[in-house]
Amino acid sequence: MPIATIPSRRLSAAALAAVGALALFAAAPASLRAEVAQENEADLKPIPSMAVPLAADTLINAVAQVGDRLVGAGAWGHVLVSADQGNTWTQVKTPVNVTLTSIRFVDDKTGFITGHDATILKTTDGGSTWKLVQYDPQAETPLFDVFMKDANSGFAVGAYSLVKVTADGGETWTTRTIGDLDMHMNALARAKDGKVWIAGEAGHVFVTDAEMSAVQDIETPYSGSFWNVLALDDGSVLVMGLRGNVWRTADNGATWSQSPTGTTASLQAGRQLRDGSVMLVGLEGAVLVSKDRGVTFTQVKRAERTALATLFERGDGKVLLFGEGGVEGALTN
Repeated sequence: MPIATIPSRRLSAAALAAVGALALFAAAPASLRAEVAQENEADLKPIPSMAVPLAADTLINAVAQVGDRLVGAGAWGHVLVSADQGNTWTQVKTPVNVTLTSIRFVDDKTGFITGHDATILKTTDGGSTWKLVQYDPQAETPLFDVFMKDANSGFAVGAYSLVKVTADGGETWTTRTIGDLDMHMNALARAKDGKVWIAGEAGHVFVTDAEMSAVQDIETPYSGSFWNVLALDDGSVLVMGLRGNVWRTADNGATWSQSPTGTTASLQAGRQLRDGSVMLVGLEGAVLVSKDRGVTFTQVKRAERTALATLFERGDGKVLLFGEGGVEGALTN
């Protein structure tokens, strides 16, 4: 959504009052102005996450495996680690208390987390400790996902086409401008051919190379927002989003077909399981399974209706569900 602008030069009473307040502030003693500036600067500093007993019961948006451990990230800057395939979880400290949106590992040691306030966290010890490498609360723009081509280069995407690029292993990030795009970039996935697909709003899907050197804007037959994208082992790509919409392409976006889901719940995430089947999760506790690479889906009956944000398949074949209530339980695939 474009930032609202003032349509004319006429100012409202509230705007005039604000101008007057600014004038009084400008006339205030230098010591007072310095004190206010320090308070404002303090407001922009990151606040570390707080250790809470029930962190595993709060929103978890993303989960990744690193070595023999699982690492999850979610609300209030919470990062959780499990050494027993999700049976128990331990909260670890982070330098922020913002909502965290995605987590990806480059190897068994190095990983990245994105979040609100243009936040990016980095770990070099498998998720036990995290440091802040990108943070810009003044931008008021969240980052939603991150991709690393290798240990050195990668990019993160977010709202209003915000793209942050790194070439030094995530120690520093620079803003990349992508033409005149002003679309939210909500999630990404690397396809079998190496291209990176990005789910966007208003029915848009973006495709880029691993260097983010050129971005192609692909319009789909659907005009609603896509919340996530899933690249499958046969080269096909699924995008999922509002009102249970799933669209599939097997020819790099030249043509699309809608996959029937039988639900109007917004779909948040998906994963291809080891047996080749596809599982999607979403709001209202929705769980969908496809045995034909996303051409059709059937619903899994569940009593729980809390919103689901992501899923993970364990080594024993059980699928862990995560979402609004944290660790939501497991399904047998």
